[in-house]
Amino acid sequence: MHISPLGPPTGADAVPDSHGLNLWRADPWARPLLGLYLAPELLAHLEPHLDRMGALAGGRLDELAGLADRNPPVLHQRTRRGEDAQRIAYHPAYQEMERVAFGEYGLAAMSHRAGVLGWPEPLPPAAKYALTYLFVQAEFGLCCPLSMTDALARTLRKFGDPALVARYLPALTATDLDALRQGAMFMTEQGAGSDIAATAVRAAPLPDGSWALTGDKWFCSNPDAGMALVLARREGGAPGLRGVSLFLLPRELPDGTRNRYRIVRLKEKLGTRSMASGEIALEGAVAWLVGDPEAGFRQMADMVNASRLSNGMRAAGLMRRAVTEAVFVARNRIAFGKHIVEMPLMRRQLVKLMLPMEQARSMMFQTAEALRRSDAGEAGAYPLLRILTPLLKFRACRDARKVTGDAMEVRGGCGYIEEWADPRLLRDAHLGSIWEGTSNIVALDVLRAASREGSLLVLRAHLHGLLGNGAELPEALPALDRAMALAEAAQRDQALARQAASALYHLTSACAMAWEAGRLGDAERLALARLVLRHRVLPRDPLEAAAAEVPDALLAKALAA
Repeated sequence: MHISPLGPPTGADAVPDSHGLNLWRADPWARPLLGLYLAPELLAHLEPHLDRMGALAGGRLDELAGLADRNPPVLHQRTRRGEDAQRIAYHPAYQEMERVAFGEYGLAAMSHRAGVLGWPEPLPPAAKYALTYLFVQAEFGLCCPLSMTDALARTLRKFGDPALVARYLPALTATDLDALRQGAMFMTEQGAGSDIAATAVRAAPLPDGSWALTGDKWFCSNPDAGMALVLARREGGAPGLRGVSLFLLPRELPDGTRNRYRIVRLKEKLGTRSMASGEIALEGAVAWLVGDPEAGFRQMADMVNASRLSNGMRAAGLMRRAVTEAVFVARNRIAFGKHIVEMPLMRRQLVKLMLPMEQARSMMFQTAEALRRSDAGEAGAYPLLRILTPLLKFRACRDARKVTGDAMEVRGGCGYIEEWADPRLLRDAHLGSIWEGTSNIVALDVLRAASREGSLLVLRAHLHGLLGNGAELPEALPALDRAMALAEAAQRDQALARQAASALYHLTSACAMAWEAGRLGDAERLALARLVLRHRVLPRDPLEAAAAEVPDALLAKALAA
């Protein structure tokens, strides 16, 4: 529709404001896709909760996230009476978001116990990630404590002594905030980031079977958490990784006294400003050994991998919010006498934003389903999970940095102003490809999964299963053969690791989107899968005119909400 205003646009025509938009309803693929990954009765049960979360994320939670971002936590070292009693003061907006995430929705608990959101058994990963995917579209920082609490509970259940599990798991999975003890991961040291063998924090045995931890941890998010998993080197242990063990460190000891460690300072960060990250000094802090003392890193890797999947989900959510904002602005802003979505360059730009976002969402659900199958003990599911997780973390987190930046441009100058969500999305997006392993480390983990778990053969079989006879995506199978050859070459030459990881990610996401399209009878989603191959896998002539490859029906679908 062409507009011929009498004067220049004003108000909502000039500066569209999406505040109050229900982010569940604004997403045309949200319900159809979730219907492929959840049982019908579970989706019917969750839909009111998803709808409410969508309304909160586009309204009240978005307001709270802005307030918490502008009012970061403050570390207080002493009471007003001069007592050494550290505490971190959080803005009331952050505390209200905690009540929604940990309390009302039980996002950290729902994988571990029955009864959350009224469902009679633990909820599957796809349900948890679908709800958190909506929450993160408003607030990214709090999703770190959510993820770590969830992942710590998982790792403790998997490797911890039964008595230790019985003592601490109920507090990790509580939805009553007074009973809840959030989780954290204290792993990074100044000289031991990704190089865990360089861990210097020491663990000395105590007569009662506990251990005393001494040394400094350099980057600890959620530093005042009720409990943390910590890597430390055992006194008298073997050199290298075998000497590094995993310990559970409670903030308060069983007798109610404060444990012997302190927060040295809080970090001033580019993003995730609502959530505290700090430096920890362990001063003989009491901790309990978790699992095999010589398998500390392998056991911590279970928590790290759970957090990496959460990282990929959060990147997908940030991209979804950025695309929603861009689509809203394009549909509602009037310039040069018409809505800017009618302009060919803008239409093409929106599709370029949409493509990596939809790739990440499909990969999130594929990985969540692999996690469900792996936990159920299905043959071949663990090797598939082991390669899908770093693929998602590697590529989606990098794509989020670009998508959030390019989506900001759609809003123009207002997108650069901190009153809007765009700057916060951009700042937060940059952390995803740093924590839980930088891009290089995670790309190498793809190769590690291939060599140690045989994951390449399992992934190939999985993608063949998604494609069937390959008729809908005929270019995919030949490209898959080349990608597998590249991944094998990368195992001999690590300089190819990132290239191989990107190729596997793009092919896997394209195959997943084609499978989804077939199950839904959705021609537009199949068009997206073909665009993934065209733009992110197959060679093309940069001088070729290709505007016609963006179908009008695809844009109509994206703009339908």
